[in-house]
Amino acid sequence: MTKINLLLCDTFPGLLPPEIPSYAGMFQQLFASVDPDAQLAIFDVRQQAYPSSLSGEELYLITGSNASAYDDTAWIGRLQEFIRLLYARRMPVAGVCFGHQVVAQALGGRVARAAQGWGAGVRAAQVADAAATPYFPRGQMRLLYNHHDQVVALPPDAVRFAASEFCPNEGFYIGGCVLTFQGHPEYTRAYSRHLLLRHARGEPEQVRENALQSLAEATDHLAAARWMLDMVKQR
Repeated sequence: MTKINLLLCDTFPGLLPPEIPSYAGMFQQLFASVDPDAQLAIFDVRQQAYPSSLSGEELYLITGSNASAYDDTAWIGRLQEFIRLLYARRMPVAGVCFGHQVVAQALGGRVARAAQGWGAGVRAAQVADAAATPYFPRGQMRLLYNHHDQVVALPPDAVRFAASEFCPNEGFYIGGCVLTFQGHPEYTRAYSRHLLLRHARGEPEQVRENALQSLAEATDHLAAARWMLDMVKQR
């Protein structure tokens, strides 16, 4: 059994369809598909909720958010302090989308609004790293995306394991204790379609149409989840 401490950075009020009760529930479904015994504990870090103790036998997973890692807000500053504490103690840390970005920012990287614009739908990233190859043996990683910001400079000691023309830093790891993905392994195609059809106002129409068409492609979400859990299991 693996315990996952979900550091919740948003609940996306008004964006979830009726069939998805909560954003955290997407993560529960994702990890249950890989390990039915995985247990999820939820901490809303916007409300300063954090685990009371730290354990290297547990995963600390930082979620997506409508916020930006570079926002000057108290809860993001506190979250970055906690990330640095976890890293100093070599606790297993994972991040997706905003989580990927805020981990990079906290550990010495840099995040910015991407000149490339809105990234949405399924995107393929090239994988050419020995640590990532067992999880993505075809040399590609396909995930669902919805983002405007990107990591434009990696933290010291970070190893980029996936890259694409649209997003040079699709994912990175540091040793065996940090693993992040720009994509959303927790997203489902149905949820992505819901966002694209109902909540993509003001976005380029062609990007939205291309994203909708891309939803027919298979994704590697389970491989990403398996790698995150293996960080704990292989310690």
